[in-house]
Amino acid sequence: MSGQKSTSERIVISFSQRRPWRAARFAIGPFRSGTLLRMPNLGRLMYGVMYRVGFTPWDGHVLPSRLQPLAAELGKGKALDIGCGTGDTSILLAKLGWEVLAIDFVERALESAGKKAAAAGVTVRFLRADATKLRSYGVSGGFTLLCDNGCMHGPSDEQRDAYVREVSAVAASGARLLLVAFLPGKRRGPRGISRNEVERCFSSSWELFDSGPDFTSRAGETLQFYELRRR
Repeated sequence: MSGQKSTSERIVISFSQRRPWRAARFAIGPFRSGTLLRMPNLGRLMYGVMYRVGFTPWDGHVLPSRLQPLAAELGKGKALDIGCGTGDTSILLAKLGWEVLAIDFVERALESAGKKAAAAGVTVRFLRADATKLRSYGVSGGFTLLCDNGCMHGPSDEQRDAYVREVSAVAASGARLLLVAFLPGKRRGPRGISRNEVERCFSSSWELFDSGPDFTSRAGETLQFYELRRR
């Protein structure tokens, strides 16, 4: 029936009307090691619910330590913030003089990001888009800096391959991609990604330039950074 919500959506929404913070935990709880995020519709529903009820533990985290030095090293140009959330990376890059396009598939996150950018007095173009289908949203090439703070470490293998195809298509020759991600492990939420998997995904068009531990999450887990260079 048109307009009828799925069973999973009805459960989450009815629960959230009573206890919104618990609704976000309920949406994640039964799914371990990123299982939910490998199912595109349910994964998007989860993030949408979490932003709606204000349970966003990843928001406001420390930015990658390599971000500002890398932006300074490359100089001003076009930057793409993939999975921008509420825009902290985008705003920093805009302050440094970069022309920034920031994408996310959660409308509420983009609304918050736009308000933060306006308050900071910077210009960022925010676009609701799927990172595995960038060109279908009119995203064109020429980006010399691409940032991913926790987008690629969630999806399925097939989605990761599509992500790499799209990112490779819009990156300029010699562009840098700064990827920050959890390592694989038993956790609620993102499945994580290893160095070997990063190399497998990007081997045809990118060189893994550097990698190592970066910042520690509020849960006490260290995220890894991967810096890649477009061939």
